[in-house]
Amino acid sequence: MSTPQLLRQAVRALSSQAPRYSFRAIQPTVAAARNFSCSPYRFGKVPPRDDIDAATTAGEPGESGDHEGQYARTDKSVRVEYPEEEDLPASQPVQGRGGFHFKRTLASFSLEGRVGVVTGGARGLGLVMSQALVESGADVAIVDLNKEEAQRSAQGLVETFKKENPGADKLPKVTAHFADVSSPTSVNQAVAEILKEHGKIDNLVTSAGFTENYDAISYPHDRMQKLWGVNVDGTYLFAVAVAKHLIERQSTGSIVFIGSMSGAIVNVPQPQAPYNAAKAAVRHLAASLAVEWAHAGIRVNCISPGYMLTALTKKILDDNPDLQKQWTSLIPQGKMGRPEDLMGAVTFLASDASGYVTGADLRVDGGYTVT
Repeated sequence: MSTPQLLRQAVRALSSQAPRYSFRAIQPTVAAARNFSCSPYRFGKVPPRDDIDAATTAGEPGESGDHEGQYARTDKSVRVEYPEEEDLPASQPVQGRGGFHFKRTLASFSLEGRVGVVTGGARGLGLVMSQALVESGADVAIVDLNKEEAQRSAQGLVETFKKENPGADKLPKVTAHFADVSSPTSVNQAVAEILKEHGKIDNLVTSAGFTENYDAISYPHDRMQKLWGVNVDGTYLFAVAVAKHLIERQSTGSIVFIGSMSGAIVNVPQPQAPYNAAKAAVRHLAASLAVEWAHAGIRVNCISPGYMLTALTKKILDDNPDLQKQWTSLIPQGKMGRPEDLMGAVTFLASDASGYVTGADLRVDGGYTVT
């Protein structure tokens, strides 16, 4: 028998011994499905286009109208330079937000017996948050580059408290202090002065900061350095100085950074890349220090306000009336915030009511960053 015949017989023998399996396709239980089909178009033949294609990447820029992307872009023609210190508008304490009341609330929101420090506390958001601490029972040290303005604000807070709390047996102690928050020497001197006046520090609110609107290519480098120095360095330096005091005192405490929704989104139409990046740094710095100082009982959180109608913001909107319409069109609540909208947020994070909250970013933006 030839070799090929032997091989064929061997294969048949193996096949007869191997088990046989049968497979049956599983039939779908649903109604007959439509088969997928693809009809490629021939080379050189352009497929038919729907009108909607003009609004996709298949369309040419501008094909679906001049509105394309315009509400999600920055406009370098919008330029706002932060005014000099002497040109900044003054702020007044909020009226009707303090005083005796008879509504029940959690005792853990009280700041009685605490000493709070607020940087940038002479005006705007800083002044309102200083008032929130005062009305919640704390003594407060206002820190600002303009000490005279800080002294006026400190006196104004005490006078407002007296008017709204007639017959109060104890007045809050509110002091004013100078500091260039971007300078380690100045910060340390201010903290030493506050400790001499108040004896201790329990809370810190880092409200010192500013924004400018330049397109990135045109932004003067020295101004960018100043912006980062105040917003980032100033936050870091004061936080470290206060944390060092708390650790040496073996005391717990709460530190609240004032960031911005700009640390999580890109504002439009005004260009402000360095500011956005600075506030992103503040937000992550809060989270990082929250972990680093958790062992000492020091909580670090961040408040990220949206568009707030401060005296300075009102001035900017007076000079750029179209900005308000564009801003509010992107806010789900349809309105800008008031500085006093931050009073509850800062009191919550400074008080024992938030005792298990650290490393958090509390957005107070009317829903801007949600959409």
